[in-house]
Amino acid sequence: METESLKDQLTENLDEAEWDWLTPHVEREVVIVVEPQLDLLAVGEAIALDNTASVQHWISEQLISKPSPERISEWNDQPKKRFQALIVQPFVLVQEMKAEGEG
Repeated sequence: METESLKDQLTENLDEAEWDWLTPHVEREVVIVVEPQLDLLAVGEAIALDNTASVQHWISEQLISKPSPERISEWNDQPKKRFQALIVQPFVLVQEMKAEGEG
């Protein structure tokens, strides 16, 4: 039951954000990029539940990571780029959203 309420809470916290809204969190080094093949809510749940095995696996597979300087620079050139964002204290998990027309 506890897991279900956590999932509900995370679902409520899931929102869209533009890159320029995320930059203060990047400066605090709390942003974690979640690659598109992973479910953002599942990653948030694993982090919230301290599921070290899953989190370590995703890190080793480079499916979750801190944004690289190159990625940050690329996103700085696109301040209106949109992301799915999920706050799992103390982190902000983000996943790139495809721009209109991207397939």
